[in-house]
Amino acid sequence: QVQLVESGGGSVQAGGSLRLSCTASGYTVSDHSMGWFRQAPGNEREGVVWISRAGGTGYGESVKGRFTITRDSAKNTLYLQMNSLKPEDTAVYYCAGRSDLAYYYSFRSTAYDVWGQGTQVTVSS
Repeated sequence: QVQLVESGGGSVQAGGSLRLSCTASGYTVSDHSMGWFRQAPGNEREGVVWISRAGGTGYGESVKGRFTITRDSAKNTLYLQMNSLKPEDTAVYYCAGRSDLAYYYSFRSTAYDVWGQGTQVTVSS
């Protein structure tokens, strides 16, 4: 059974840092294109960053230079390092992956069919 489990969310003051983890079971993170998304109350789910199966990455303009996506094959875990956090980064963060082996990447949530349950990130001013 494929499962993605996020952790590492929490509350932090503006300017602080958090590292989110997405641990996979029944799924090999290095074999698939994956992404991090976030959703704030009343907003649509927003693509934050993607990492392709080949290892290329793409960042949304609002997080470029502050967030970094990495993956650890040995731990079968995807990470999102978030620095210089702002109150507008407050949201539930989700990791997502494609179930196929295509070299495809996208900020669109419909491009991914495996999802974690989400972890809350709250940034106070």
